[in-house]
Amino acid sequence: MEVKFQDQHPERLKTGLLALPVMEKRIDEPVLRRLDRLLRGGLAERIRKSQFTGAEGSSLLYSTAGRMRAANLLLIGLGKAEEINADSWRKAGARARKEAAGLGAEEIAFFFSPEKESELAAGAIVEGILLASYQFNKYRSERKPSAAIRSLTLCRPGLKRSEGMARAVKLALDIAPGVSLARDLVNEPPSVATARYLGEQAQRHCRGRGLSVEAWGKKKIQAMNLAGLLAVNRGSTEEPRFIVIRYKPAGRTKKKVALIGKGITFDSGGLSLKPAKSMETMKLDMAGGAAIIGAMSRLPELRPQIEVTGYIPTTDNLPSGSAQKPGDVIRYLNGKTIEVLNTDAEGRLILADGLALAAKQKPDYMINLATLTGACMVALGTEVAGIFSNHQPLVDALIRSGREAGEKFWQLPLVKEYREEIKSSVADMKNIGGSYGGAITAALILQEFVGEIPWAHLDIAGPSFAEKELLTCPKGGTGFGVRTLLRFLSSL
Repeated sequence: MEVKFQDQHPERLKTGLLALPVMEKRIDEPVLRRLDRLLRGGLAERIRKSQFTGAEGSSLLYSTAGRMRAANLLLIGLGKAEEINADSWRKAGARARKEAAGLGAEEIAFFFSPEKESELAAGAIVEGILLASYQFNKYRSERKPSAAIRSLTLCRPGLKRSEGMARAVKLALDIAPGVSLARDLVNEPPSVATARYLGEQAQRHCRGRGLSVEAWGKKKIQAMNLAGLLAVNRGSTEEPRFIVIRYKPAGRTKKKVALIGKGITFDSGGLSLKPAKSMETMKLDMAGGAAIIGAMSRLPELRPQIEVTGYIPTTDNLPSGSAQKPGDVIRYLNGKTIEVLNTDAEGRLILADGLALAAKQKPDYMINLATLTGACMVALGTEVAGIFSNHQPLVDALIRSGREAGEKFWQLPLVKEYREEIKSSVADMKNIGGSYGGAITAALILQEFVGEIPWAHLDIAGPSFAEKELLTCPKGGTGFGVRTLLRFLSSL
């Protein structure tokens, strides 16, 4: 998609759709009055009849019937002026893309009118259009792809393209393919998206310009003593993979960051079998690993001066005669042991391998992403991820990056008193706690494998998968975390 900036009145642009953002109760803006005169009072009448006020989430589509160079006019409500942020503009961009798809329009002109932070607004509009353009229809017998947006023109009299705007737009264009890749990986059926497949996709998309990939098979996993992954894989006929993606920039490296992602390609619960209804969307359980593959694939475009290594332990979790059993004990490469009392709490078992291996490299930061607990969804719902950490500056930086990306995080505590809940009578710890605080006890288990390294655990169980269509995403994988990670890495 080509993005252009024009010092121009919007009514002079020939386009399939002209989008005008409107703040709440500001429907008498000069630009709207000028357009209404061209439309012979029809726009004002439609606004009055539809009771459009510019409230957040509202919109009004109006055909210009040849009275303007733009075929259609779309008013998009931004809400109250004091509450408008980057996400408001992102949603406005997504709304314009949705309407353009319905009209078959391939060009969008957008009246660019932010009162502050124009760089953030420019990038957010582009990002919203790109996110809303995503489709996954490869398994439909009748595919009806919507028209691709060939160009977006941001226009306003006196508008000048600044370096900040150009950078923000380029960042959005660079990041979006990583989100689409993560969504694709999650949306594939679990019979396709096996551990082997994830390894192949990492090798396909993460190569060249400083990137390299290794997808370890079972023998190498055994040699590396990655016992948690081997234990969870015991019930499967599919071999596991441990994917290592390395990015090394040209020149001097400022920092070293390790990203660890849960890659359970399908979670039946193992011998602690889930109810059938709960399995229907369990292809999503590798969304953390998918986010890391998506993020790592874009690093050559962003070119941060930091060394980044992604670790993705991946397998499915199935019951069989050879599956791990409640009561089994796993000994990890750092010497710690976990008693498995519930085989459906398997994500922490494979993440412990990744964390322990990453910690040996002594990175400056470790960040893991995982669809880890239903308890986090109970606490925060489906749009907010939980974040736990032993290092407050890292939390603050990730939350700030998430806010810029429109991805919501809420910090939850690592309550040391809850360690009593995960004590085992035969091992160092057990893999489940008591009836309450499940997201916290799971995080406390992971903390045992990071040592003193600054670390953050992102529990993305809620926002990683959309159960219904959203403005910026169809039903299915959302690619949550990719944009936050890339903004964070770019800020170091």
